[in-house]
Amino acid sequence: MTQQVYNFGAGPAMLPLEVMQQIREEWLDYRGMGVSVIEISHRCEQFDEIITSTQKLFRELTGLPDNYRILFMHGGARMQFAAVPMNLAGRVTSRKALYCETGNFAKIAAKDAAPFAAVKTIISGADSGYTSIPALSSELIEQDAAYLHLTSNNTLYGTRWNNFPDGGDVPLIADMTSELLSRQIDFSKFGLVFAGLQKNLGPSGMAMVIVRDDLLEHAGPQVPILMNYQQCARDNSLTNTTNTFAIYAIRLVLEWQKKQGGIAAIEQRNLRKSALLYALLDESDFYTGVAHPDHRSTMNVTFRLPTEALEDRFVAQAEADGLYALAGHRSVGGIRASIYNPMPEAGVQKLVDFMRNFMRTQG
Repeated sequence: MTQQVYNFGAGPAMLPLEVMQQIREEWLDYRGMGVSVIEISHRCEQFDEIITSTQKLFRELTGLPDNYRILFMHGGARMQFAAVPMNLAGRVTSRKALYCETGNFAKIAAKDAAPFAAVKTIISGADSGYTSIPALSSELIEQDAAYLHLTSNNTLYGTRWNNFPDGGDVPLIADMTSELLSRQIDFSKFGLVFAGLQKNLGPSGMAMVIVRDDLLEHAGPQVPILMNYQQCARDNSLTNTTNTFAIYAIRLVLEWQKKQGGIAAIEQRNLRKSALLYALLDESDFYTGVAHPDHRSTMNVTFRLPTEALEDRFVAQAEADGLYALAGHRSVGGIRASIYNPMPEAGVQKLVDFMRNFMRTQG
């Protein structure tokens, strides 16, 4: 690299440098086989060791209970927006499914579920511009529903659920794409958790699905085989040729995270990183934070400048200074610093220093 570049992109996001280097070293010859990991069969013993050790390491890092299965599924998180109702809506005859609309992807999830379930949105942050998480009272969680869906971290607006609701007898489903492994989570509170790989897990295009055993048996015969959780669990995610490289990369990321001290250590580092940025936003009259302070994400820090022209100048000058992909989502504009697990504290400090200098010269 001609200069150190810090990638603040929301996804596909940066991978740990150590992981990228190991991928490069093993690219042409996977552990003495003489072939690349992208060339080996998904049925061979070497890949069986990869997928089994990946699942084992995830359980070790997260404390995942034994009655949950770990699935690797095609199509990223977006495919799960339809797979969840296909597999779970049949738990109740009404096919009623409850949704919490707290941002763009939560809204899309409900839309994609609508052909397969009787979707009911029970809270919405639309009136506040999705800058906070609306209160969810237990009375709104109808106990005759098949499941309750939420998006735990909202990348566009920089908000997250700090406390998760108790669904009672209604399984809680969480899209954790942009924060899985970033903080300690009690998975026993959830019936199912899914995450696209491209934030904290690996390359884009697949999803990890963590599903409780009792929720595997509700897919009807019309559910496509590659979206059927029970079939996927039976086949250990090998119903067809899977993305062997992506699962290999997940294992390297999990090994890296273990070396960092595990999820508890990563969570503390994420709190320090986000605190650096939020402290500047709170003291500044030039930068304005988007998310309500009570609901701020540690993964996506969103803010605005006084004018769009200044925002464009900020993004251009930041990129020239080695701070990459800081533009907000095209639908909302502004600035978004995605500081996922691999982002080092030095990268956030460089961004803060740049922001202070930009404020002095442009404010």
